[in-house]
Amino acid sequence: MKKIGFVVFLLVFVSALNVFAGCAACDGRWILRFRILSVSPDESSSTIGNTGTGVAIDSDVIPEFDVTYMLTEHWGLELIAGTSKHDLSGKNGSLAGADMGSVKVLPPTLTLNYHFNVGEKFQPYVGVGINYTTFYDYDLSNDLASLDVKHISYDSSTGLAGQVGMDINLKDGWLINFDVKYIDMSTDAKIILKNGDVLDTVSVDVNPWVFGVGVGYRF
Repeated sequence: MKKIGFVVFLLVFVSALNVFAGCAACDGRWILRFRILSVSPDESSSTIGNTGTGVAIDSDVIPEFDVTYMLTEHWGLELIAGTSKHDLSGKNGSLAGADMGSVKVLPPTLTLNYHFNVGEKFQPYVGVGINYTTFYDYDLSNDLASLDVKHISYDSSTGLAGQVGMDINLKDGWLINFDVKYIDMSTDAKIILKNGDVLDTVSVDVNPWVFGVGVGYRF
């Protein structure tokens, strides 16, 4: 499943590059942005064994870089890259409030955006696309270690993404950007004991809202 998701994302990315090449003679423009993001999971999960406990995921604030290529006056392709770290805890049941460690999330996302022409200063846009998410660098907590847990492994995820945003154009190509994304993101978390047995596999829907504000340069 990981390989299939990666292949799907790669095909979309390669298709985007082909579009770039085909539009070399167009009057397209590049937009580079630096944003500060608040990544706020809207999580839900199955429970761990018979404990009645699910997984809660905290938010994170991170820096992010992205690039947009305007294919036409209205249509653009945006690629974003940033990584966040999330603390995990028990939700309800006998393990409620237990520290379940932390994990880092890398969700490169490619979207096709439509930019509305409402004047030279304000340029709102909407977009839809795809993301391929990798979970890495899991840090085991003392709470789980005391229960003979050795590690938790996470499957990668492929899902859709939607966004709305606005560029406020300043002078000499500079701009201010506001952006909101919703990313379809899920994983199967395999809880591995110290003796090598699998205690349980928990299905987790992360589905974060991503709120961004930043600056950019159009050229």
